[in-house]
Amino acid sequence: MPDEGLALPPDGRQSETALMIARGVRRLLRARGFSSLTELPLVDGRRADIVAVNGEGEVLIVEVKSSPADFRADRKWRDYLAACDRLYFAISVATPAGIMPAEAGLILADPYGAEILREADLRRMASATRRALLLRFAQAAADRLHRLADPGGAWEA
Repeated sequence: MPDEGLALPPDGRQSETALMIARGVRRLLRARGFSSLTELPLVDGRRADIVAVNGEGEVLIVEVKSSPADFRADRKWRDYLAACDRLYFAISVATPAGIMPAEAGLILADPYGAEILREADLRRMASATRRALLLRFAQAAADRLHRLADPGGAWEA
């Protein structure tokens, strides 16, 4: 059975704008050699919008901000700094780049792609945190693939 065209349904938490930004960002990340997951629960219980890992084990978190109000309501973004090697914000042209903090990288995205406007500083995360996050990433990816292959399976157990 081919997997082409299969996709998990959106979980309903994201706006159309946020989904559009995430799509463009994930295309950019893929082109740069990163595999990514959306809405990944972190060790501290927070949920990152996009987590990406490359072949060297570098971990990025990208926080998607669909509007200035979305950014202003976010009080948790600094907590993500300890859970990744690089932190980025991703916005559309509708959000002014000037309001985004300089402590993080900045990505401008549309539904078809994205570009990095400001590179994020490299801050190596603790090895125990890296291990825990990579295990969560792998397990979430495997579970999502299994859900696609067996949509009627018992998933809430």
